[in-house]
Amino acid sequence: MAGLIAGAADIFAEKLAAQQLPAPLTNLSIDDAGLSRSDLAQLFESQATSRRLDLEARRLGGEKRGYYSIGSSGHEGNAAMARALRVSDMAFLHYRSGAFLIERSRQAPGSTPIWDMALSFVASSEDPISGGRHKVLGSKPLFIPPQTSTIASHLPKAVGAAYSVSLARRIGLEDRVLPEDAVIFCNFGDASSNHSTAQGAFNTAAWTAFRNIPLPLVFMCEDNGIGISVPTPEGWVAANYANRPGLVYMACDGRDIASAYLGAQEAARCARLRKKPVFLHMRTVRLMGHAGSDVESAYRSRAEIDTDVDQDPLLHTARRLVQEGGCSLDDVSSIYGRIADQVRGAMENATTRPKLTSAAEVIAPLVPPAKTTPKAPAPADEKDRATAEPQHLSRIISLTLAEEMAAHKEIVVFGEDVGKKGGVYGASVRLQQKFGSGRVFDTLLDEQAILGMAIGLAHNGFLPIPEIQFLAYVHNAEDQIRGEAASLSFFSNGQYTNPMVVRIAGLAYQKGFGGHFHNDNSVSIFRDIPGVIVACPSSAADAARLLRESIRLAREESRVVIFIEPIALYGTKDLHEPGDGLMTAVLDDVKDAAPFGKVALEGNGADLAIVTYGNGAYMSRRCAKNLEQENIRTRIIDLRWLSPLPMEDVLKGVKGAKAVLIVDECRRSGSLSEEIMAKFMEAGLTQPVARLNGEDTFIPLGPAADTVLVSEDGIMDAARALAAANTRTKK
Repeated sequence: MAGLIAGAADIFAEKLAAQQLPAPLTNLSIDDAGLSRSDLAQLFESQATSRRLDLEARRLGGEKRGYYSIGSSGHEGNAAMARALRVSDMAFLHYRSGAFLIERSRQAPGSTPIWDMALSFVASSEDPISGGRHKVLGSKPLFIPPQTSTIASHLPKAVGAAYSVSLARRIGLEDRVLPEDAVIFCNFGDASSNHSTAQGAFNTAAWTAFRNIPLPLVFMCEDNGIGISVPTPEGWVAANYANRPGLVYMACDGRDIASAYLGAQEAARCARLRKKPVFLHMRTVRLMGHAGSDVESAYRSRAEIDTDVDQDPLLHTARRLVQEGGCSLDDVSSIYGRIADQVRGAMENATTRPKLTSAAEVIAPLVPPAKTTPKAPAPADEKDRATAEPQHLSRIISLTLAEEMAAHKEIVVFGEDVGKKGGVYGASVRLQQKFGSGRVFDTLLDEQAILGMAIGLAHNGFLPIPEIQFLAYVHNAEDQIRGEAASLSFFSNGQYTNPMVVRIAGLAYQKGFGGHFHNDNSVSIFRDIPGVIVACPSSAADAARLLRESIRLAREESRVVIFIEPIALYGTKDLHEPGDGLMTAVLDDVKDAAPFGKVALEGNGADLAIVTYGNGAYMSRRCAKNLEQENIRTRIIDLRWLSPLPMEDVLKGVKGAKAVLIVDECRRSGSLSEEIMAKFMEAGLTQPVARLNGEDTFIPLGPAADTVLVSEDGIMDAARALAAANTRTKK
């Protein structure tokens, strides 16, 4: 059993053969911890299986038959947490949690964790969780949504999932995923606990608990004393979290399975019975470096490495097996040898299994499989005067949300100031009074927490509609969409989804208010996230249509939809003349939805097609009337869907027009107009094409903003120039 395997020694086997077992770390017995001999033996098998998988993964990596892998060696104490929790307690796992997954699989008869993990390690398309897209720890039957190389990014959604447990009971959600007494678990490393995302999650959990809101959650910090090569100061984790208001701090030693199990039981009991968030601080060690490519000796002394090697949790469990479990050293060695042979055979067999071989196979789960949803009952006829009168864009959004919430009980609306205030711009006004504080609630001021809450709620059958106050505010939380929400279907091969509609007040043209932080005119951060849909209305009527379709896409197709609401158009009522009311709509008269991928076409002028959206569509409509007086007949193609772009419909819309003008209010670089121009070229468009963009700059305060944004004068000039060029071409 001894010897080097791709640069990693089987230290456990070597020390076991030399009978070098460590001294006890505690005075606990397995009886004190509530463990039987058979429990102890099973936990050892889970720990040993995880270790052998690590070693075999490194061997195959060295032979170029496997792939980069962060192992679980030294962290096998988390198997105790798996035993203390139920299989239905959803777990968001750190990448060193192989033993947890293996131990939890004992609660699901028929599970094959060794084979499943082997397929994942070699990126086989038969991997039951990711389908060969990544080495992830996850399982649908085990309630473990897959995570990639997480650095605390999974903590906010764990808070959201925990919040959802009591909320589902409170509002009587029928299609919940989690039991009423479920506990949510997530683990992470000591270094990750310093990340701003982790800090936000801890603060959100503590803030929630401080308000006496149930939050059955166990945070487990697996403290191995080092983050890649940077040591964690001794005592830092305890000093930081032992006395934090709202968090129940507990500690245990993951090197000693009895201490780990006792701590895990206490943490799970507190979270389940008291509904309080627990911070369980588990001492661990890290063995074999950070990852397969890591040369630990480059930054740690031999003495430091040897100290951790001597405290291998497998050695401590082996000692307990001999002293309390009725086993001899030969028995332990035999068990380990059997596991080693089983794992090696599985890994060798896994290397022969098929891989993904085409781009179509790889990207298939970016769009989740459609699900069967019952037809919603017709909302009650409440004779709401507001739906029968003309309303501007922000009020129409609120009324449409009310309409959808009445039809779909799983919808919840939340964010900063959305409750009593009804949103900064009134786009969620009166919803809390109508549907209660369970379905419409305020959050603390943290966009990572808001988006994480949405992901977690979606894991338990809710359809979240979070509101972000301003587009610029989402930048500090973008990874919750990019790295968590949008990637879940991809890395679970469509088994897990987190449908949502993220409403964001954005774009520019707020005269004299806020500067760049409240006038962000860039949507490129969303457009390059695979699988995400981006919608943007330009009038009250289209806001209702687009919002209905966005909610349908989330509810029926499990999509992540970004719904960008042009702030400058929120209260706009008139289009051409004061009192014309052409930007308002009567909700009762707007019965339909805006089909996904279809543009809105206004006019049929043959001289100029204007392709635009948002504020650009509003300005282009105003310009169209003036251009008509100059004998330039126009048609306006309102994109509505900014990602993916509805190019098939756009090409149909520009057909027959003598020239095309793209009015894109976002910045020139990285704008969607770049893609439209490229698509026009690829399609062989022959008519003259020009684009009008905002400048590549942040937006200043006051009248200076007009100098860097698309304007009506600019649209008029560009339209005239295209018309003149077309006339010269004819001559």
